[in-house]
Amino acid sequence: EPDVTIVSGLKDMVVFEGDDVTFRCQVSHENARDVEWKLQDVALQNNEMNEISVDKGKIHTLTLRKVTEQDIGTITFRVGPHTSMA
Repeated sequence: EPDVTIVSGLKDMVVFEGDDVTFRCQVSHENARDVEWKLQDVALQNNEMNEISVDKGKIHTLTLRKVTEQDIGTITFRVGPHTSMA
């Protein structure tokens, strides 16, 4: 299995309370396994507040819906041993 690396990392975002915010990270290979999104070291699941998806097999996307002050913090995307933070 090829080593999947991060081609394009996360970018810092500034949003207003109540807005949605989307983070994108591009990886080197499609169908990457061992992928994880975190907010302040808490693993995020795909649910009504967090939309986690993969576009074209390589672009991993996290959308946080209707953010609040409690959502302030570091977003981490990890694939295998590689991480990107914003």
